[in-house]
Amino acid sequence: MGHGIQRLIYDSDAALTVYLLIYAFHMPAFAIVSGYFTKSSPPGAREMKRLITDILVPYVIFETVWTLVQFLVEGKQELNPTQPSWTLWFLLALGIFRLVLPYLALLRWPLAWALIISVGVGYLDNVDSTFSLARTLGILPFFVLGWQLHKWKLVERWRVVDRQTWLIRGAAIVLFAAWIAVLVSFIDLWRKIDLRFWFFYDDSYAGLGEAQWWGGAVRLGLIVLATLLSAAFFVLLPRRETWMTQFGRYTMYVYLLHSFVLYPLRESGVLRHELLPDVWLVAMIIFAVVISVVLASAPVRRFFRPVIEPKPRWIFADHRDAPPGPSRRDPTGAQRDPAPEAKRPPSTPREGA
Repeated sequence: MGHGIQRLIYDSDAALTVYLLIYAFHMPAFAIVSGYFTKSSPPGAREMKRLITDILVPYVIFETVWTLVQFLVEGKQELNPTQPSWTLWFLLALGIFRLVLPYLALLRWPLAWALIISVGVGYLDNVDSTFSLARTLGILPFFVLGWQLHKWKLVERWRVVDRQTWLIRGAAIVLFAAWIAVLVSFIDLWRKIDLRFWFFYDDSYAGLGEAQWWGGAVRLGLIVLATLLSAAFFVLLPRRETWMTQFGRYTMYVYLLHSFVLYPLRESGVLRHELLPDVWLVAMIIFAVVISVVLASAPVRRFFRPVIEPKPRWIFADHRDAPPGPSRRDPTGAQRDPAPEAKRPPSTPREGA
């Protein structure tokens, strides 16, 4: 939704409000989920191989594809894999998160250290988008928070999964309503100061126009806001399996493919219409939901699996623990149920976990 309506925010306050609502918490929420399903133990051979097949190989494939697309459409003649194209920065972030978590887990107060790193990196102008390092370090606290939540077993202790009360849901709705009210009431200010760029976590405070010492306090405040909104978002999610659950187990397909669907719309200028921008806003939100469902569907998964979940067994000296077919776990960390297309004949022994 955020990528779909981005071109509308220049002509519509409503679009900017929805955009800021989404961007205030959506990447932190993704990082929390990924951290929740990540282990902090030193990686073994199997985990290191998965880092290559789940992160590095898809990154190389899609960065190459994007380089070709931008050359054909925009005439851009630059092959620089150190600068991730559009959405690919989060793929690198996931890889870096997995690499640094075992070291952070050795420290006392790892979440505090992650906060210090996130706030501190904003004072450094020389940490930029190379290998998406600025953004990765900026949202690192959310990934560590997700891991800590699992380690603390906080969800189980609060029993919010098994017993979800209307009081808790009501508080979550009130929080979202309050944030929307703030966005609507001061939308001119948010547009003037380009608040949306603060939610990207990819630039220094000086680059954002705030070189003062209190820039770190602003980021810290936004981290607190994102944490509260993420918690409210998780509280409002259904506690049972629904028709959407199966699609949610394959978020990598939506994540890596949706940009190719939206790219022609963004570059053609069709979304830069001053006439009825709010109608376009509603249409793009609906369109975003539709393409998310389509891209996570079984036919699309089967077709694009070789590039999104590649199994280059020939790379490894020992590939006995790299069975073909879809992974049992999404690269973002979520456990999947064996999909119908993943089932093997009864006579074939199962390999790996």
